[in-house]
Amino acid sequence: MKINQVAYLQAEVARAYMRQHNLKPADFVDLDRKYGILKFIEIGYEPFHLTGTQGVIDEIEAYVRIQLPL
Repeated sequence: MKINQVAYLQAEVARAYMRQHNLKPADFVDLDRKYGILKFIEIGYEPFHLTGTQGVIDEIEAYVRIQLPL
């Protein structure tokens, strides 16, 4: 079975983000709907997969701070 590397990174970062911010999965889903976090990870996969989980979380936090809701 081939692992989808983008989906793996999205799941890893989502879990870490929820843990770091003490969020329930439903809260993360709301943030994703509002800011497109999973799409942001997908688009930035190439540099993100080399950054490490905390680095991606830092990028997400910066991204969310400057975005208008979708």
